[in-house]
Amino acid sequence: MKFRIASVGRPATGPLREAIAEYEARAARYWPIDIAEVRAEPARSRSSGEVRRIEGGRLLERATGAVVALDERGRSMSTEAFAKWMTDRRDRAEDTTFVIGGAFGLDATVRDRATLVLSLSPWTLPHEMARLLLAEQLYRAGTIHRGEPYHKGA
Repeated sequence: MKFRIASVGRPATGPLREAIAEYEARAARYWPIDIAEVRAEPARSRSSGEVRRIEGGRLLERATGAVVALDERGRSMSTEAFAKWMTDRRDRAEDTTFVIGGAFGLDATVRDRATLVLSLSPWTLPHEMARLLLAEQLYRAGTIHRGEPYHKGA
């Protein structure tokens, strides 16, 4: 059983890239996590829909098990509910891939394939920011699962 983060592009250098790497490493202490970065499609001579379709195909090629599409139109979960959901997935030994689209978002084929469309925020986020938020929540879910003090709760 493993959790995979499939994302379009690599984080640019700098503090955001460092923060993503830090939280992905922290999360990996709690969950078996694999990172799959796919190439962003240049949009010079393509429509946004065509870019989404091409990138969506690349993402789905790298997906294993259940697909969780990160999209602002998806279902929102509290941190505690997400931690429970993660623990349930792990206990059932189900591979799960979290999919993060590129600059134009996710293609409908990715959302249609997903067993869960999950919103990190009702706002549209840059894909690097979405990856950081996901990594932090994976880390936080791990600390909740183990009863560690990182999560302060309400």
